[in-house]
Amino acid sequence: MAADPIAHDPIKLFDAWFAEARASEPNDPETMALATADAAGRPSVRMVLLKGHGPDGFVFYTNLDSRKGEDLAGNPHAALLFHWKALRRQIRIEGPVALVSDSDADIYFASRSRDSQLGAWASDQSRPLSDCATFEARFKDLRLSFEGRDIPRPPRWSGFRVAPQTMEFWIDREHRLHERRLFTWQGAWSESLLYP
Repeated sequence: MAADPIAHDPIKLFDAWFAEARASEPNDPETMALATADAAGRPSVRMVLLKGHGPDGFVFYTNLDSRKGEDLAGNPHAALLFHWKALRRQIRIEGPVALVSDSDADIYFASRSRDSQLGAWASDQSRPLSDCATFEARFKDLRLSFEGRDIPRPPRWSGFRVAPQTMEFWIDREHRLHERRLFTWQGAWSESLLYP
């Protein structure tokens, strides 16, 4: 019997696991933890949504002046973690980060709901906010100012692509005998196992 090509290609294996997660996870299977560090090495982590993926990387969108945007400007490397509790699986991804093209960012921004587009304009993400009423008033003012016309992508809003250099697939097993498969990219993917 021929070997299963999916089993030894981490991108195809991600696709298979992600499809299972979308069918079984009750809430937001595309949610991932994004870890960054600033230029001085101080770490930060938050949950974001995967908005695209393929052999060239894993994409999320944000305000470039947010903390994660500033971290990645000074230290363009990130780690991602998907945890699908219902499947008892995790995938860890690490690699360098680059901005997506303006055209990709424009296409994705145009696909968002109008209110989400307005929210991106209204938010000075990660900056101090005196009270919620201020934010809500900005949102209402922008709704009026953009009434009857398309909402363009804000100039400081775009996406990042994490290019995978390592991908680890973790499966929960009894007695802590978990399975950890590590794929490393060095011109081609190599595979190894790790102790749990």
